[in-house]
Amino acid sequence: MAKVELAPFRSWDDFFPGWERFAKPDFADMTKWNNRVVSNLLYYQSNYLVVAIAVFLIVGFLNPLGMLAAMAVVSAVFLGSVWAGENRAAIKNFKRQNPAAFVIAVMVASYVLISLLGSVMTFMTAITLPLTLIATHASFRLRNMKNKLENKMEGAGLKRSPMGILLEALGQQEENLQKIQTFLERKVKE
Repeated sequence: MAKVELAPFRSWDDFFPGWERFAKPDFADMTKWNNRVVSNLLYYQSNYLVVAIAVFLIVGFLNPLGMLAAMAVVSAVFLGSVWAGENRAAIKNFKRQNPAAFVIAVMVASYVLISLLGSVMTFMTAITLPLTLIATHASFRLRNMKNKLENKMEGAGLKRSPMGILLEALGQQEENLQKIQTFLERKVKE
């Protein structure tokens, strides 16, 4: 197994090169769209981390107590779900068979607990805004050759990165992406 390496920070010109390197995803070809999103998540993970931290800090300065409560709840729910997914057979099977539903269940559990603490707007801003920005960029940014090469190395196990480990912990390996793709294709056709 390869050691974990932090992906290098990509230059601004590579991360946001101009509108010509962005295109609407082909919603009819879910495989291509899934590959683009996962590839960009792996390739630009350091840039995405910086974007998320910047938004996180801005919201944290505006509402520090709400931010601490939201961070504690999300961390606890995420760590609990990863632990349960590894140590409880029923949850492990559910996670393997329904990766998207598992991620949604973790998000809903976090939301319910945060709403009990009264920090919903902080959560929505600090967590959802960076995720929305990242998902939008990953969906619309076209891949380049360096991006594809890095992702092949990650997929072959030659390199491991924090985003690769996170996607794996959430059950979003390539075989599970195929299940998501099949589900989404059925929904699009309906």
